[in-house]
Amino acid sequence: MKGPLFYSKILLFGEYGIIKDSKGLSIPYNFYNGALKTDKNLTESAKKSNQSLGRFVAYLETIEPSLVTFDITAMRDHVKAGMYFDSSIPQGYGVGSSGALVAAIYDKYAFDKITVLENLTRKKLLRLKAIFSAMESFFHGKSSGLDPLNSYLSIPILINSKDNIEATGIPAQQTAGKGAVFLLDSGTIGETAPMVSIFMENMKQEGFRNMLKNQFIKHTDACVENFLMGDIKALFHNTKKLSKVVLNHFKPMIPKQFHELWKKGIETNDYYLKLCGSGGGGYMLGFTKDIEKAKQALSGYKLEVVYNF
Repeated sequence: MKGPLFYSKILLFGEYGIIKDSKGLSIPYNFYNGALKTDKNLTESAKKSNQSLGRFVAYLETIEPSLVTFDITAMRDHVKAGMYFDSSIPQGYGVGSSGALVAAIYDKYAFDKITVLENLTRKKLLRLKAIFSAMESFFHGKSSGLDPLNSYLSIPILINSKDNIEATGIPAQQTAGKGAVFLLDSGTIGETAPMVSIFMENMKQEGFRNMLKNQFIKHTDACVENFLMGDIKALFHNTKKLSKVVLNHFKPMIPKQFHELWKKGIETNDYYLKLCGSGGGGYMLGFTKDIEKAKQALSGYKLEVVYNF
C-alpha cells in the first residue's frame, strides 16, 4: 500500500501575524513530500512514525463528531499492519511536516470529506481549516490548520483574516530572473510550542501589541499585496522594513548565531531575512534582488531557491 503524495508548504508572509488577523500567503513547496505506506519490516524511523500514528488514532476519536468523523477501525488495522508516514519533509523546519501527515490521514480516512475537485467556496475552505486545526493540534498544542490545508489542496492560500481565506494565484516565476526567495538552513531544529508561548507572553505587554499592529502587521500586509501584484520594488522595500522589525522585536525566535547575519543583510541590501514558520531553528526565509550576490554573502550556508523573480 502506498498513498498519494502530500507536499510541504512555505508560509511566505504571516507568521505570528495571522494569530492576530494579519494577511498571510502560503504556497506549496514540492521539493519535499510524504505519503502513507505500509511495511512489515519497519526501519527505526518508520517504527517511530507507526507508534506516533497509533497515538494519533486515539486522539482523532476525541474530535467533536459534528466537525469530522474517521474510519477509525480501518486506521487501527492499518497501523497494526505497519502503516507509517514516509516523508522527506524535515521536522521542526517550518515547512509543514505535520501538515502533510494530517492531510494524508484526512484524505484516506475521513468520512464525507471535502475534495479538491469540488467548488471550493469560502465556507468549505473555512470548514476544512477548522477540521485540520483540530487534527493538527495533536502535534502543536494549537494549530491554525493552514499547513494541512495547503498540503491537502496543493494551491497557494491567501489569508485575509481568520475568517476570510481563499485559494489564490501567484505571479508566474521568472526562471531567468536574478531575484529570488530562498530557504536558509539554520542547521538546528525549531520547536513550535515554546516559540508560540514566548509570543503569547509578549502579547501581554501593550508596547509589543502596538508594535505588532502598527509595524509588523502593517508591513506583512503590504508584502502580501506587493507579492500578489508582482510589484517587486515595493516588495523589497517592505520586506526590508519587516526584516528590521523582526530583528528588533522577535530576537528569541532567531537563532543567536544568525543575529549578525540578519543585520548584515539589512545593512548591505544583499538579502533580507525573515522567519519561516515559528522560528527558533529550522529554516529562515531570504529575499534577494540578486541570488548570486546573496550566495556570496552567505557562503558557507545552505541555500535553497524556492521562487524566482
